[in-house]
Amino acid sequence: MAAENGTPGAGRRLAVLGAGVMGSGIAALAVGHGVAVSLIDLDRRRLAEAPTRIGNQVRTARLMGALPDGAVPGALVTGLSLADLVTADDAPPIAVIEAVTEDPDAKAKVLADVCALVAPGTPIISNTSAIPIDELAGAMARPVDLIGTHFMNPPYLIRTVEVIRGTHTGEATLAALRALLATLRRQSIVVDDAPGFVTSRLLHPMINDAVRVVAAGTANAESVDLLMQGCLGHPTGPLRTADLIGLDNLVDSLWVLHSRTGDEGCRPCDLLLEMVRAGRLGRKSGRGFYEYEGERA
Repeated sequence: MAAENGTPGAGRRLAVLGAGVMGSGIAALAVGHGVAVSLIDLDRRRLAEAPTRIGNQVRTARLMGALPDGAVPGALVTGLSLADLVTADDAPPIAVIEAVTEDPDAKAKVLADVCALVAPGTPIISNTSAIPIDELAGAMARPVDLIGTHFMNPPYLIRTVEVIRGTHTGEATLAALRALLATLRRQSIVVDDAPGFVTSRLLHPMINDAVRVVAAGTANAESVDLLMQGCLGHPTGPLRTADLIGLDNLVDSLWVLHSRTGDEGCRPCDLLLEMVRAGRLGRKSGRGFYEYEGERA
């Protein structure tokens, strides 16, 4: 997929901050549904690779019937400058989705910067798997504009989105996000704010336990996944899911849950930490609990 560089042209667009796995996936979802996207990242190599990756994702979504028939892809604009791409007078964003690394301090800084740049009333959406929205709202001058999402990976294929309403989130912000998700043909399930919300609070400790089973030698990763699929109806198995999430992202989320809840079941197990230290991060690195020949992101 071709991308323009520089300031967007005429027309309203969605701004996505972060060209990693989730940011690119969210951008692909929007572009595939005809929504123009400004994609911002400070990493030049990641940004240069993003148009090809997003184009491949859009083609995959189309082949799998996940896009509307006859949909014309939205324009994709990439850039290094948050100020230029978010605040261009001729193309104010309909919303800003922050999808940077799952680190509370990094997210808080980006959100504070965005809040200072965009017009009041612009929805500012933090895509996070575990960090409480009220915690991030403390960095913002207008917490009423902040709301959370937890898109599942890959966003362009999974149709349900967890929406997290913070204590300060305004009704207009919630309504705008739900309208955007409806445009993207996503089902929004709204939950109140809490560490890990619903999905991560249930899923991530379960994955951690599955890793402990492997570490104890009770069964290998494939056997654990096959049992969870065949006996309990888990669509992919917890360890393939971990590889898809990214083991580094999973560890970050578990630490957030552990520190905010005190639940020892959320303390990342030693095997998980060892794999992250070794660079075995899952599908995006080519190796996690499984090998992904030729699939490294």
